[in-house]
Amino acid sequence: QVQLVESGGGLVQAGGSLRLSCAASGITFRINGMGWYRQAPGQQRELVAVITSGGSRNYLESVKGRFTIFSDNAKNTVYLQMNSLKVEDTAVYYCNVKGVISDYWGQGTQVTVSP
Repeated sequence: QVQLVESGGGLVQAGGSLRLSCAASGITFRINGMGWYRQAPGQQRELVAVITSGGSRNYLESVKGRFTIFSDNAKNTVYLQMNSLKVEDTAVYYCNVKGVISDYWGQGTQVTVSP
């Protein structure tokens, strides 16, 4: 059974930093990519950053230059380093693992950025 365990969310002042981690267990298939999505209240879930199995990275335009996604493939773990956080980054952040057939999601971790 695939399980994604996220950590690292919390409350931070604007301009601060947080690092999110997501450890995947029960992986018995090829991972095509790992990523982070977020959902703010009343908003749709949006892709924040993704890293493919080949190491390519893509970012939401508004986080480019501030967020960095990286992974430890040996540990099936993906990280999101978030710097220069803004109030508008406040959301629940979800880890995502893309297999060949299915997507898997973490339970979400709250990130709150105060003015």
